[in-house]
Amino acid sequence: MELSEFDYYLPPELIAQEPVPHRSESRLLVVKRIKNRIEHTLFQEIIEYLVPGDTLVLNDTRVIPARLFGVRKDTGGKVEIVLLKRRQGDRWEVLVKPGKRAKPGVELVFGEGKLAARVEDYTKEGGRVLSFNYKGIFEEVLSQLGEMPLPPYIKKKLEEPERYQTVYAREKGSAAAPTAGLHFTPQLLEDIKEKGVELVYLTLHVGLATFRPVKVNRIQEHKMHEEYYQVSPSAADTLNKALAARSRIIAVGTTSCRVLETIKGEEGFAPGKGWTDIFIYPGYQFKAVDGLLTNFHLPRSTLIMLVCAFGGKDLVMRAYQEAIERRYRFYSFGDAMLIL
Repeated sequence: MELSEFDYYLPPELIAQEPVPHRSESRLLVVKRIKNRIEHTLFQEIIEYLVPGDTLVLNDTRVIPARLFGVRKDTGGKVEIVLLKRRQGDRWEVLVKPGKRAKPGVELVFGEGKLAARVEDYTKEGGRVLSFNYKGIFEEVLSQLGEMPLPPYIKKKLEEPERYQTVYAREKGSAAAPTAGLHFTPQLLEDIKEKGVELVYLTLHVGLATFRPVKVNRIQEHKMHEEYYQVSPSAADTLNKALAARSRIIAVGTTSCRVLETIKGEEGFAPGKGWTDIFIYPGYQFKAVDGLLTNFHLPRSTLIMLVCAFGGKDLVMRAYQEAIERRYRFYSFGDAMLIL
């Protein structure tokens, strides 16, 4: 398949620069695959599309203050990094800007010396491997010096950093939020549970796969970056009960979807932790997911490819066009789409 098949034009003013005042007041576009139908409602009405016995799977990762601003020790030149993946101990894979001068051996300083780093190596994806030096606990130093790494298309300063976290975020480690879950409130989740819907939490720490653009014309040649996931025995047990009961399993976000498709084997869902580089695009045969809740994604991205694979490319692209015509809000702080 060609990359151009996943392109569309989005008026810039439809890129949401801030969240809606109340999480569940965003809009919801519902795609019904079998009926080939598109419906429009508010997110808080999602409960009307769920039935007792459904299992809703949510990613409980928490975004860390992964963006750091510092200087080169030798020249004083400014540098910006985004932490992506912890390798071992104090060694991290990062994105660096500007990257041309961040060669192995270069030393970086952050927070007037509270945190220092040495460039050790290049990564296959064009990032760097840094080794950090500091006093105390790394997470505490990071909380003092780091900032929330909002996507580059969000130009407005976020007044409440917690609005870029889901209300159930708890496992620290992401460089970006699993944005499909941003619409839920504690009360809405409670109402969903009372309806008889199971809530299952798993973890996928969002890393380079979110930031890395597709640069090949033939999408099959694209290689996804590995991202860390973990699934508890109790989560796997609940999923397997849903499987046995032939109940719907609905993934909240492309991250949850990718984990579910990674851990589903012939004998069911397996608990555990590891790294996944699964790349889902049209033609993929889904084995775990019966429904998908997601936001609207960038053109030519692996995320829109996954959504097209699940919902059907023609129907999904038609839904995107209808969302644009109806002035939906797009991307991280935008509205949502439910595909059933």
